[in-house]
Amino acid sequence: MPIDAAKAVAAEPRSAEISWDHKDVLLYHLGLGAGIPATGPDELRYTLESRLHVLPGFATVAGAGSPGVIGGLSMPGVDVDLARVLHGGQSVELHRPIPVTGTATATSRIAAVYDKGKAAVLVMRTEVADAEGPLWTNDAQIFVRGEGGWGGDRGPSTCLEPPAGEPTAVVERPIREDQALLYRLSGDWNPLHADPEFAKLAGFERPILHGLCTYGMTLKAVVDTRLAGDVTRVRSYRTRFAGIVFPGETLRIRMWQRDGRVQVSVTAVERDDAPVLADTVVAHS
Repeated sequence: MPIDAAKAVAAEPRSAEISWDHKDVLLYHLGLGAGIPATGPDELRYTLESRLHVLPGFATVAGAGSPGVIGGLSMPGVDVDLARVLHGGQSVELHRPIPVTGTATATSRIAAVYDKGKAAVLVMRTEVADAEGPLWTNDAQIFVRGEGGWGGDRGPSTCLEPPAGEPTAVVERPIREDQALLYRLSGDWNPLHADPEFAKLAGFERPILHGLCTYGMTLKAVVDTRLAGDVTRVRSYRTRFAGIVFPGETLRIRMWQRDGRVQVSVTAVERDDAPVLADTVVAHS
């Protein structure tokens, strides 16, 4: 079997030094659509270095996204066909606010391998710490079609009960036609998000937006709408990638406020509310 679960989990972690500065943070925020209106005081927190704070989603691209999801597929015990791989979900836990400029060590390992029957799920965990201690922990759920069925642990269910009642807030966020071209400058150079011919070979009518761009856009909407724009209140953020979205479309972001958390669903307006993000929760102070 291409995935040896025991070997993958037992493999030695890999570490790399990463660094970033205000230009990387500004580019990430602009890639999420920040800066509209350009002179709005709430947006200047994302776009002006003298007022800059760091949206926690930046943890997914700090150091140009290295080590990234693809790195997990070169771990011992893992040998899979990239054409069968999907980024199934993402979570980040914040240990303290992310500094505007930093140098840190990112240590990655396969934390778990789950048998979903017709597929396997690899959980690639990246722990990042600087000289002052832990900064954040990222978990990427890597879905590998056709690699399950060996009788292993199915893993925990991430499906949430649908929220009861009407949403506390509903916002819509347009995706610019060039947004994927800008977002990819933060480190994800997959041509699926830029090259029409490559996108067609992958089965899409045109390039799709990065799932992690939608992830970041959604977190920004929650912070701005429910957390008074205070990024330091975010404790953790997780989602499951439920569908694609195209540049030029509009995200409809529904939020249900609960004690210490916001449950979220994200859909594509122009495609009859087709699911984009599901099982999405922002835990906060």
